[in-house]
Amino acid sequence: MVYSKLRYLVISASYFGGHSRAMKRFFVALVLAMSVTVSAEPRDGQHDFDFELGRWKLQLRKLKNPLKGGPKEWMAFAGTSVTRPAWNGKAQVEEFEVDSPVAGHIEGMTVRLYSPTSHQWSLNWANQKNGRFDVPTVGAFVKDGYGEFYDQEVFEGRTILVRYIWSNITKTSAHFEQAFSDDGGKTWEVNWITDQQRVE
Repeated sequence: MVYSKLRYLVISASYFGGHSRAMKRFFVALVLAMSVTVSAEPRDGQHDFDFELGRWKLQLRKLKNPLKGGPKEWMAFAGTSVTRPAWNGKAQVEEFEVDSPVAGHIEGMTVRLYSPTSHQWSLNWANQKNGRFDVPTVGAFVKDGYGEFYDQEVFEGRTILVRYIWSNITKTSAHFEQAFSDDGGKTWEVNWITDQQRVE
């Protein structure tokens, strides 16, 4: 049996209820764009984040004023992260710590949870400054070494879309980008770029 399904991004239409038409159009377009023909046996992505296990050295570039327009000013950070497994590989906890001589200290935690039902990962970020988890970003690796994850949240009073992309993954390195869209996904502005090198 063969069927068509949204490849790993499952967000109900009601989630977008009450928001702009642009957001709803983005959701419909995303469903169509990411729909693929796959076999009846869903892909098991439980081990897709295994590359993250261990200790990493980080180089981070963070956009100072996202979605403001005009010249872009980037801030550079350096630090480390440590990722440990949980729940027999169905979850991970990453502790993240970087510093900048200009922008100060960022300390956070990501809890990654794998759903064997939806075959998706939920990425849950918490910043030590506010002590709470942000909206989970949900998705999966759509091909080897490339993963896309999305959510919708409020940023400075505006409802925006958030996209994470993991790419260029090897045994000793990986690349991560976060981007915001305030026009329903028509355009994206990257505001957080991390390159990491394995320490152990």
